[in-house]
Amino acid sequence: MTSATATARSGRKPALGAWFLVLPALIPILVLSVGPLLYGIALALTDSQAGRTEPTQWIGTLNFRDLLHDTLFWESFRIGLLWAVGVTVPQFLLALGLALLLDQRLRLRWLARALAIVPWAMPEVVVGIMWRLAYNPDAGILNETIRDLGLGDGRDWLTGLATALPAVIVVGVWAGMPQTTVALLAGLQNTPHELHEAAALDGAGAWRRFCTVTWPALRPVALAITALNLIWNFNAFALVYVLTNGGPGGRTRLPMLFAYEEAFRYGQFGYAAAMGCVMVAVISVMLAFYLVGRLKGGDEK
Repeated sequence: MTSATATARSGRKPALGAWFLVLPALIPILVLSVGPLLYGIALALTDSQAGRTEPTQWIGTLNFRDLLHDTLFWESFRIGLLWAVGVTVPQFLLALGLALLLDQRLRLRWLARALAIVPWAMPEVVVGIMWRLAYNPDAGILNETIRDLGLGDGRDWLTGLATALPAVIVVGVWAGMPQTTVALLAGLQNTPHELHEAAALDGAGAWRRFCTVTWPALRPVALAITALNLIWNFNAFALVYVLTNGGPGGRTRLPMLFAYEEAFRYGQFGYAAAMGCVMVAVISVMLAFYLVGRLKGGDEK
């Protein structure tokens, strides 16, 4: 056996061993993510419907062409973007303030940190039911407080055309803030305190220390959690479904809710799959921008 042959075989063995180590994680991804995605793309190219006696036909891009002229879908898309941005931005700002507070040496800090993540531990369905009770026009705590303060008789927050989306956004911010807080708090704790002390000795105030020390160290975590929150919020379903079911008048009908209705209420599986493909494409663009930003940030360093 020549030395070149021995080297090639020895290189093959580690490669095979690496594949065996990766397979336990790769198989669930292929079965639960890649497989359904490919099936959804194939389904979007058919006229699949519920309860049909005729065989499903291959119709190419007809569903996507119909989708281009579906004003209801694009309206839901606009609402979805408003929801995603309207939840993600306040979520980040409030979580940043809370993380900065919880990073201080406070009494009972451990208790405050535990209470801060309580909404994260609650299922979305439970959160939705709880907030529906709070928004109840007759006996909800919000309207009761308004009446007790003499500010009016309150209103029906979840069925009003002007208040439904803002009311749901408030719930989304409250429910999603804990994981953002935890991520930012972890980033703050990885920032060396010596840098803050050195900046304080140089006469830097709190705001200047935040801009020159805290934020540069926190920026990678902030970008990552903001990108993930934007994607998660755009894909929201359960919380809005429990709160309003897309009403009133479609004012809170997110794209995921619209696709759900087309598939399981009207039985238009192929058309709903086309909607899902469009949403996957939008999310892929978001991820691409995020990854390009991370790569540029890494090159600058």
